[in-house]
Amino acid sequence: MKLLLSACAVVLLTLPLLAGSVPSGKAEDAGLSTERLGRIKEAVQRHIDNGNVPGAVTLVARNGKLVHLEAHGVLDVEAKRPMPKDAIFRLASMSKPVAAVSVMMMVEEGKVRLTDPISRFIPEFANMKVAVAPPGGRAGGAPAAPGGPGGGRGGPPPPVDLVTANRQITVKDLLTHGSGIMSGGLGQSQAGANGQRRPDDTLATYVPRLAAFPIDFQPGTLWRYSGLHGLDIAARIVEIVSGQPYNVFLKQRLFDPLGMKDTGFALPSDPRMVPLYTRQQGGGFTRAADQGPLQSATYFSASGGLVSTAEDYLQFAQMLVNGGELNGKRYLSPRTISLMASNHTGNMLAGQFGAPAGGGIGFGLGVQVVEDPVLAGRNVSKGAWGWAGAYGTNVHIEPAEKMVQIIMMQVSTGALQRDFEAAVQQAIVQ
Repeated sequence: MKLLLSACAVVLLTLPLLAGSVPSGKAEDAGLSTERLGRIKEAVQRHIDNGNVPGAVTLVARNGKLVHLEAHGVLDVEAKRPMPKDAIFRLASMSKPVAAVSVMMMVEEGKVRLTDPISRFIPEFANMKVAVAPPGGRAGGAPAAPGGPGGGRGGPPPPVDLVTANRQITVKDLLTHGSGIMSGGLGQSQAGANGQRRPDDTLATYVPRLAAFPIDFQPGTLWRYSGLHGLDIAARIVEIVSGQPYNVFLKQRLFDPLGMKDTGFALPSDPRMVPLYTRQQGGGFTRAADQGPLQSATYFSASGGLVSTAEDYLQFAQMLVNGGELNGKRYLSPRTISLMASNHTGNMLAGQFGAPAGGGIGFGLGVQVVEDPVLAGRNVSKGAWGWAGAYGTNVHIEPAEKMVQIIMMQVSTGALQRDFEAAVQQAIVQ
Protein backbone atom coordinates (compact mmCIF):
# COMPACT_ATOMS: atom_id res chain seq x y z
CA MET A 1 0.00 0.00 0.00
CA LYS A 2 2.84 2.37 0.89
CA LEU A 3 4.49 1.67 -2.46
CA LEU A 4 1.19 2.32 -4.24
CA LEU A 5 0.67 5.61 -2.41
CA SER A 6 4.23 6.67 -3.18
CA ALA A 7 3.73 5.90 -6.85
CA CYS A 8 0.50 7.89 -6.91
CA ALA A 9 2.25 10.82 -5.24
CA VAL A 10 4.97 10.77 -7.90
CA VAL A 11 2.34 10.77 -10.66
CA LEU A 12 0.50 13.69 -9.08
CA LEU A 13 3.71 15.65 -8.64
CA THR A 14 4.64 15.16 -12.29
CA LEU A 15 1.21 16.02 -13.72
CA PRO A 16 1.96 19.74 -14.14
CA LEU A 17 5.06 18.85 -16.14
CA LEU A 18 3.17 16.38 -18.31
CA ALA A 19 0.49 19.00 -18.94
CA GLY A 20 3.15 21.35 -20.27
CA SER A 21 1.74 24.36 -18.47
CA VAL A 22 3.77 27.56 -18.69
CA PRO A 23 3.80 28.80 -15.07
CA SER A 24 2.37 32.14 -14.03
CA GLY A 25 4.66 34.77 -12.53
CA LYS A 26 4.88 38.38 -11.45
CA ALA A 27 5.34 40.93 -14.21
CA GLU A 28 8.21 42.63 -12.37
CA ASP A 29 10.12 39.34 -12.10
CA ALA A 30 9.94 39.11 -15.91
CA GLY A 31 11.08 42.69 -16.49
CA LEU A 32 7.63 44.16 -17.11
CA SER A 33 5.55 46.69 -15.21
CA THR A 34 2.23 45.55 -13.79
CA GLU A 35 0.96 49.12 -13.92
CA ARG A 36 1.94 49.51 -17.56
CA LEU A 37 0.47 46.16 -18.53
CA GLY A 38 -2.83 47.68 -17.41
CA ARG A 39 -2.74 49.76 -20.57
CA ILE A 40 -3.54 46.62 -22.55
CA LYS A 41 -6.98 46.58 -20.96
CA GLU A 42 -7.40 50.29 -21.71
CA ALA A 43 -6.49 49.77 -25.37
CA VAL A 44 -8.87 46.85 -25.84
CA GLN A 45 -11.68 48.64 -24.01
CA ARG A 46 -11.39 51.63 -26.36
CA HIS A 47 -12.05 49.35 -29.31
CA ILE A 48 -14.95 47.68 -27.52
CA ASP A 49 -16.47 51.07 -26.67
CA ASN A 50 -16.04 52.20 -30.29
CA GLY A 51 -17.92 49.14 -31.55
CA ASN A 52 -14.92 47.61 -33.31
CA VAL A 53 -14.96 44.27 -31.52
CA PRO A 54 -17.26 42.58 -28.96
CA GLY A 55 -14.47 41.04 -26.91
CA ALA A 56 -10.97 39.61 -26.87
CA VAL A 57 -8.43 37.66 -24.85
CA THR A 58 -4.88 38.98 -24.47
CA LEU A 59 -1.79 37.16 -23.23
CA VAL A 60 1.85 38.04 -22.56
CA ALA A 61 4.59 35.68 -21.39
CA ARG A 62 8.24 36.61 -20.85
CA ASN A 63 11.25 34.70 -19.58
CA GLY A 64 9.16 31.55 -19.35
CA LYS A 65 6.47 33.09 -17.14
CA LEU A 66 2.86 33.92 -17.99
CA VAL A 67 2.54 37.50 -16.71
CA HIS A 68 -0.67 38.69 -18.36
CA LEU A 69 -3.84 36.79 -19.29
CA GLU A 70 -7.00 38.85 -19.46
CA ALA A 71 -10.46 38.55 -20.95
CA HIS A 72 -12.23 41.65 -22.28
CA GLY A 73 -15.80 42.39 -23.31
CA VAL A 74 -18.32 39.70 -24.17
CA LEU A 75 -18.15 36.30 -25.78
CA ASP A 76 -21.76 36.35 -26.98
CA VAL A 77 -23.21 39.66 -28.16
CA GLU A 78 -26.83 38.54 -27.94
CA ALA A 79 -26.64 36.94 -24.50
CA LYS A 80 -24.04 39.43 -23.24
CA ARG A 81 -22.02 36.63 -21.70
CA PRO A 82 -18.65 37.88 -20.46
CA MET A 83 -15.58 36.67 -22.34
CA PRO A 84 -13.75 33.98 -20.30
CA LYS A 85 -9.97 33.72 -20.20
CA ASP A 86 -10.19 30.17 -21.57
CA ALA A 87 -12.46 31.09 -24.49
CA ILE A 88 -12.04 28.90 -27.56
CA PHE A 89 -11.33 30.70 -30.84
CA ARG A 90 -11.06 29.68 -34.47
CA LEU A 91 -7.38 30.20 -35.25
CA ALA A 92 -7.84 30.47 -39.03
CA SER A 93 -4.35 31.10 -40.47
CA MET A 94 -2.73 31.07 -37.03
CA SER A 95 -2.93 27.31 -37.73
CA LYS A 96 -0.12 27.68 -40.28
CA PRO A 97 2.84 27.90 -37.86
CA VAL A 98 1.64 24.60 -36.36
CA ALA A 99 1.70 23.06 -39.84
CA ALA A 100 5.19 24.41 -40.48
CA VAL A 101 6.43 22.83 -37.24
CA SER A 102 4.94 19.48 -38.23
CA VAL A 103 6.80 19.63 -41.56
CA MET A 104 10.06 20.55 -39.84
CA MET A 105 9.68 17.60 -37.48
CA MET A 106 9.63 15.38 -40.56
CA VAL A 107 12.65 17.24 -41.97
CA GLU A 108 14.55 16.57 -38.78
CA GLU A 109 13.68 12.87 -39.01
CA GLY A 110 15.10 12.74 -42.53
CA LYS A 111 11.75 11.89 -44.11
CA VAL A 112 11.40 15.21 -45.97
CA ARG A 113 13.83 17.73 -47.42
CA LEU A 114 12.87 21.35 -48.01
CA THR A 115 14.32 20.99 -51.51
CA ASP A 116 12.21 17.92 -52.30
CA PRO A 117 9.78 18.37 -55.19
CA ILE A 118 6.31 17.78 -53.83
CA SER A 119 5.80 15.28 -56.65
CA ARG A 120 8.12 12.94 -54.72
CA PHE A 121 5.18 12.45 -52.35
CA ILE A 122 2.21 13.39 -54.57
CA PRO A 123 3.07 12.37 -58.18
CA GLU A 124 0.19 14.35 -59.67
CA PHE A 125 2.28 17.54 -59.22
CA ALA A 126 5.14 16.33 -61.47
CA ASN A 127 4.31 18.28 -64.63
CA MET A 128 2.74 21.58 -63.66
CA LYS A 129 1.74 24.32 -66.10
CA VAL A 130 1.77 28.07 -65.45
CA ALA A 131 -1.15 30.25 -66.57
CA VAL A 132 -0.07 33.40 -68.42
CA ALA A 133 -1.91 36.13 -70.29
CA PRO A 134 -2.33 35.47 -74.04
CA PRO A 135 0.04 37.35 -76.40
CA GLY A 136 -1.18 40.72 -77.55
CA GLY A 137 -3.60 41.28 -74.73
CA ARG A 138 -4.30 40.94 -71.04
CA ALA A 139 -6.41 38.05 -69.83
CA GLY A 140 -9.79 39.34 -68.75
CA GLY A 141 -11.98 38.44 -65.84
CA ALA A 142 -11.54 38.84 -62.12
CA PRO A 143 -9.33 36.28 -60.42
CA ALA A 144 -10.38 34.76 -57.17
CA ALA A 145 -9.43 36.47 -53.93
CA PRO A 146 -6.09 35.31 -52.52
CA GLY A 147 -6.55 32.02 -50.73
CA GLY A 148 -10.16 31.74 -51.88
CA PRO A 149 -11.86 28.55 -52.98
CA GLY A 150 -11.14 29.05 -56.68
CA GLY A 151 -12.79 30.54 -59.71
CA GLY A 152 -13.48 34.09 -60.82
CA ARG A 153 -16.52 36.04 -59.76
CA GLY A 154 -19.23 35.99 -62.35
CA GLY A 155 -18.89 34.73 -65.91
CA PRO A 156 -16.54 32.21 -67.46
CA PRO A 157 -12.87 32.05 -66.51
CA PRO A 158 -10.59 34.41 -68.45
CA PRO A 159 -8.62 33.04 -71.42
CA VAL A 160 -5.05 32.08 -70.60
CA ASP A 161 -2.09 30.42 -72.22
CA LEU A 162 -0.23 27.62 -70.48
CA VAL A 163 3.54 27.28 -70.31
CA THR A 164 5.62 24.58 -68.68
CA ALA A 165 6.92 25.35 -65.20
CA ASN A 166 10.66 26.07 -65.18
CA ARG A 167 11.13 23.73 -62.24
CA GLN A 168 9.08 21.60 -59.92
CA ILE A 169 7.35 23.01 -56.85
CA THR A 170 9.27 22.18 -53.66
CA VAL A 171 8.29 21.69 -50.05
CA LYS A 172 9.97 25.01 -49.27
CA ASP A 173 7.77 26.72 -51.88
CA LEU A 174 4.70 25.55 -49.97
CA LEU A 175 5.98 26.94 -46.67
CA THR A 176 7.11 30.28 -48.12
CA HIS A 177 4.06 30.88 -50.38
CA GLY A 178 6.16 30.64 -53.51
CA SER A 179 4.30 27.71 -55.05
CA GLY A 180 1.79 29.64 -57.19
CA ILE A 181 -0.89 27.13 -56.21
CA MET A 182 -4.30 28.79 -55.85
CA SER A 183 -2.85 32.13 -54.84
CA GLY A 184 -5.39 34.44 -56.47
CA GLY A 185 -3.93 34.70 -59.98
CA LEU A 186 -4.76 33.48 -63.48
CA GLY A 187 -4.14 29.85 -62.58
CA GLN A 188 -6.67 29.89 -59.79
CA SER A 189 -9.16 31.61 -62.07
CA GLN A 190 -9.25 28.45 -64.18
CA ALA A 191 -10.24 26.19 -61.31
CA GLY A 192 -13.83 27.35 -60.86
CA ALA A 193 -16.12 24.98 -59.01
CA ASN A 194 -13.74 22.10 -59.72
CA GLY A 195 -11.26 23.63 -57.32
CA GLN A 196 -13.65 23.67 -54.39
CA ARG A 197 -13.72 21.04 -51.70
CA ARG A 198 -16.56 18.56 -51.36
CA PRO A 199 -18.23 17.85 -48.02
CA ASP A 200 -16.64 14.40 -47.72
CA ASP A 201 -13.18 15.36 -48.95
CA THR A 202 -10.02 14.52 -47.03
CA LEU A 203 -6.50 15.79 -47.59
CA ALA A 204 -5.86 12.53 -49.45
CA THR A 205 -8.76 13.03 -51.88
CA TYR A 206 -8.62 16.80 -52.37
CA VAL A 207 -4.92 17.69 -52.53
CA PRO A 208 -4.09 15.62 -55.66
CA ARG A 209 -6.97 17.30 -57.52
CA LEU A 210 -5.21 20.66 -57.14
CA ALA A 211 -2.55 19.45 -59.57
CA ALA A 212 -5.11 19.56 -62.40
CA PHE A 213 -5.10 23.37 -62.37
CA PRO A 214 -2.33 25.64 -63.64
CA ILE A 215 -0.30 27.60 -61.15
CA ASP A 216 -0.25 31.39 -60.95
CA PHE A 217 3.48 31.99 -61.59
CA GLN A 218 6.79 30.23 -61.99
CA PRO A 219 7.67 28.49 -58.70
CA GLY A 220 9.78 30.53 -56.31
CA THR A 221 9.71 33.74 -58.35
CA LEU A 222 7.03 35.60 -56.33
CA TRP A 223 5.46 35.70 -52.87
CA ARG A 224 1.71 35.23 -53.21
CA TYR A 225 -0.42 33.98 -50.35
CA SER A 226 -1.80 30.48 -50.89
CA GLY A 227 -4.18 30.95 -48.02
CA LEU A 228 -6.21 27.74 -48.12
CA HIS A 229 -4.05 25.39 -50.13
CA GLY A 230 -0.26 25.51 -49.82
CA LEU A 231 -0.06 24.41 -46.19
CA ASP A 232 -2.79 21.81 -46.75
CA ILE A 233 -0.53 20.20 -49.36
CA ALA A 234 2.30 20.28 -46.82
CA ALA A 235 0.03 18.58 -44.28
CA ARG A 236 -0.77 15.85 -46.79
CA ILE A 237 2.96 15.25 -47.14
CA VAL A 238 3.18 14.92 -43.35
CA GLU A 239 0.41 12.34 -43.50
CA ILE A 240 2.22 10.35 -46.17
CA VAL A 241 5.64 10.27 -44.53
CA SER A 242 4.39 9.80 -40.95
CA GLY A 243 1.74 7.22 -41.80
CA GLN A 244 -0.82 9.08 -39.67
CA PRO A 245 -3.81 11.30 -40.44
CA TYR A 246 -2.81 14.91 -39.88
CA ASN A 247 -5.14 15.41 -36.92
CA VAL A 248 -3.77 12.29 -35.20
CA PHE A 249 -0.18 13.36 -35.87
CA LEU A 250 -0.75 16.77 -34.27
CA LYS A 251 -2.54 15.31 -31.27
CA GLN A 252 0.13 12.70 -30.56
CA ARG A 253 3.24 14.70 -31.46
CA LEU A 254 2.29 18.21 -30.30
CA PHE A 255 -1.03 18.83 -28.61
CA ASP A 256 -1.06 16.05 -26.01
CA PRO A 257 2.61 16.39 -25.00
CA LEU A 258 2.29 20.18 -24.79
CA GLY A 259 -0.90 19.96 -22.73
CA MET A 260 -3.02 21.73 -25.37
CA LYS A 261 -6.26 20.13 -24.23
CA ASP A 262 -8.60 22.59 -25.98
CA THR A 263 -6.88 22.54 -29.37
CA GLY A 264 -8.13 20.58 -32.36
CA PHE A 265 -10.09 20.70 -35.59
CA ALA A 266 -13.65 20.12 -34.40
CA LEU A 267 -15.87 22.96 -33.20
CA PRO A 268 -16.66 21.84 -29.65
CA SER A 269 -20.16 22.05 -28.22
CA ASP A 270 -18.71 24.11 -25.43
CA PRO A 271 -20.07 27.38 -24.00
CA ARG A 272 -16.53 28.77 -24.24
CA MET A 273 -16.62 28.62 -28.06
CA VAL A 274 -16.64 32.20 -29.36
CA PRO A 275 -19.17 32.88 -32.15
CA LEU A 276 -18.06 34.55 -35.36
CA TYR A 277 -19.33 38.07 -35.95
CA THR A 278 -19.16 40.66 -38.70
CA ARG A 279 -19.45 44.40 -38.11
CA GLN A 280 -22.61 46.06 -39.39
CA GLN A 281 -22.17 49.21 -41.42
CA GLY A 282 -24.27 51.31 -39.07
CA GLY A 283 -22.85 49.78 -35.91
CA GLY A 284 -23.32 46.55 -34.04
CA PHE A 285 -22.51 42.98 -35.04
CA THR A 286 -24.13 40.25 -37.09
CA ARG A 287 -23.57 36.66 -36.07
CA ALA A 288 -22.07 34.53 -38.83
CA ALA A 289 -22.54 30.83 -39.48
CA ASP A 290 -20.79 28.69 -36.89
CA GLN A 291 -19.69 25.98 -39.31
CA GLY A 292 -17.51 27.65 -41.91
CA PRO A 293 -15.43 26.10 -44.70
CA LEU A 294 -12.38 25.74 -42.45
CA GLN A 295 -13.98 23.25 -40.05
CA SER A 296 -14.77 19.73 -41.23
CA ALA A 297 -15.19 16.27 -39.78
CA THR A 298 -13.03 14.75 -42.53
CA TYR A 299 -10.81 17.52 -43.93
CA PHE A 300 -8.18 18.73 -41.47
CA SER A 301 -7.08 22.06 -42.88
CA ALA A 302 -3.52 22.90 -41.89
CA SER A 303 -4.08 26.29 -43.48
CA GLY A 304 -6.79 27.40 -41.11
CA GLY A 305 -8.85 24.68 -39.44
CA LEU A 306 -7.67 24.67 -35.83
CA VAL A 307 -9.48 25.99 -32.77
CA SER A 308 -7.65 26.80 -29.54
CA THR A 309 -7.40 29.02 -26.48
CA ALA A 310 -4.81 31.70 -25.81
CA GLU A 311 -3.18 29.69 -23.03
CA ASP A 312 -3.14 26.52 -25.13
CA TYR A 313 -1.40 28.32 -27.98
CA LEU A 314 1.08 29.76 -25.49
CA GLN A 315 2.40 26.24 -24.82
CA PHE A 316 3.21 25.86 -28.51
CA ALA A 317 4.67 29.37 -28.83
CA GLN A 318 6.72 29.08 -25.62
CA MET A 319 8.25 25.88 -26.96
CA LEU A 320 9.39 27.88 -30.00
CA VAL A 321 10.75 30.75 -27.89
CA ASN A 322 12.69 28.15 -25.90
CA GLY A 323 14.36 26.89 -29.07
CA GLY A 324 12.15 23.84 -29.52
CA GLU A 325 11.85 22.57 -25.93
CA LEU A 326 9.27 22.80 -23.17
CA ASN A 327 9.36 21.21 -19.71
CA GLY A 328 12.21 18.87 -20.56
CA LYS A 329 10.75 17.54 -23.82
CA ARG A 330 12.36 18.54 -27.11
CA TYR A 331 10.22 18.94 -30.22
CA LEU A 332 12.68 20.67 -32.58
CA SER A 333 16.31 21.70 -32.41
CA PRO A 334 17.31 25.36 -31.92
CA ARG A 335 18.91 25.32 -35.39
CA THR A 336 15.60 24.26 -36.95
CA ILE A 337 13.73 27.02 -35.10
CA SER A 338 16.29 29.55 -36.34
CA LEU A 339 15.83 28.29 -39.90
CA MET A 340 12.05 28.65 -39.61
CA ALA A 341 12.39 32.22 -38.34
CA SER A 342 14.86 33.32 -41.05
CA ASN A 343 13.80 35.34 -44.07
CA HIS A 344 13.67 32.96 -47.05
CA THR A 345 12.01 35.34 -49.51
CA GLY A 346 14.19 38.46 -49.55
CA ASN A 347 12.08 41.51 -50.30
CA MET A 348 9.33 39.62 -52.13
CA LEU A 349 6.79 40.27 -49.38
CA ALA A 350 7.08 44.06 -49.72
CA GLY A 351 3.71 45.53 -50.68
CA GLN A 352 1.97 42.16 -50.45
CA PHE A 353 -0.83 41.15 -48.11
CA GLY A 354 -0.64 44.27 -45.97
CA ALA A 355 3.16 44.34 -45.73
CA PRO A 356 4.66 47.82 -46.28
CA ALA A 357 6.11 48.54 -49.73
CA GLY A 358 9.30 49.80 -48.13
CA GLY A 359 10.24 46.38 -46.77
CA GLY A 360 11.26 45.42 -43.26
CA ILE A 361 9.20 42.21 -43.28
CA GLY A 362 10.23 38.90 -44.78
CA PHE A 363 8.80 35.42 -44.77
CA GLY A 364 10.24 32.32 -43.18
CA LEU A 365 8.89 28.79 -43.13
CA GLY A 366 5.19 29.26 -42.48
CA VAL A 367 5.72 32.50 -40.55
CA GLN A 368 6.24 36.22 -41.08
CA VAL A 369 9.55 37.69 -39.85
CA VAL A 370 9.97 41.33 -38.81
CA GLU A 371 13.54 42.09 -39.87
CA ASP A 372 13.41 45.87 -39.38
CA PRO A 373 10.60 47.17 -37.14
CA VAL A 374 11.18 50.76 -38.30
CA LEU A 375 10.82 49.97 -42.00
CA ALA A 376 7.96 47.60 -41.24
CA GLY A 377 6.12 50.16 -39.08
CA ARG A 378 5.62 47.54 -36.37
CA ASN A 379 5.99 48.00 -32.62
CA VAL A 380 7.72 44.68 -31.94
CA SER A 381 11.34 43.72 -31.44
CA LYS A 382 13.70 42.97 -34.29
CA GLY A 383 13.36 39.34 -35.32
CA ALA A 384 9.80 38.92 -34.01
CA TRP A 385 7.93 36.26 -35.94
CA GLY A 386 4.54 34.60 -36.15
CA TRP A 387 1.32 34.89 -38.13
CA ALA A 388 -2.26 36.08 -37.82
CA GLY A 389 -5.68 34.63 -38.58
CA ALA A 390 -8.44 36.12 -40.69
CA TYR A 391 -10.86 36.31 -37.76
CA GLY A 392 -8.54 38.37 -35.55
CA THR A 393 -6.10 35.96 -33.86
CA ASN A 394 -2.43 36.94 -33.83
CA VAL A 395 0.81 35.68 -32.27
CA HIS A 396 4.25 37.27 -32.04
CA ILE A 397 7.20 35.21 -30.89
CA GLU A 398 10.03 37.54 -29.87
CA PRO A 399 13.34 35.72 -29.31
CA ALA A 400 15.21 38.93 -28.45
CA GLU A 401 12.82 39.55 -25.54
CA LYS A 402 12.15 35.86 -24.77
CA MET A 403 8.52 36.87 -25.06
CA VAL A 404 5.23 35.65 -26.50
CA GLN A 405 2.30 37.98 -27.13
CA ILE A 406 -1.09 36.67 -28.25
CA ILE A 407 -4.37 38.40 -28.94
CA MET A 408 -7.54 36.52 -29.89
CA MET A 409 -10.82 37.87 -31.17
CA GLN A 410 -13.37 36.76 -33.78
CA VAL A 411 -13.92 40.08 -35.54
CA SER A 412 -10.69 41.02 -37.29
CA THR A 413 -9.52 44.45 -36.12
CA GLY A 414 -6.03 45.28 -37.35
CA ALA A 415 -5.87 48.55 -35.44
CA LEU A 416 -6.47 46.70 -32.17
CA GLN A 417 -3.68 44.26 -32.98
CA ARG A 418 -1.28 47.19 -33.48
CA ASP A 419 -2.49 48.92 -30.30
CA PHE A 420 -1.98 45.70 -28.37
CA GLU A 421 1.59 45.42 -29.66
CA ALA A 422 2.31 49.00 -28.56
CA ALA A 423 0.84 48.39 -25.11
CA VAL A 424 3.02 45.31 -24.67
CA GLN A 425 6.21 47.05 -25.74
CA GLN A 426 5.75 50.03 -23.44
CA ALA A 427 5.31 47.65 -20.49
CA ILE A 428 8.85 46.29 -20.89
CA VAL A 429 11.02 48.10 -18.33
CA GLN A 430 14.03 45.80 -18.14
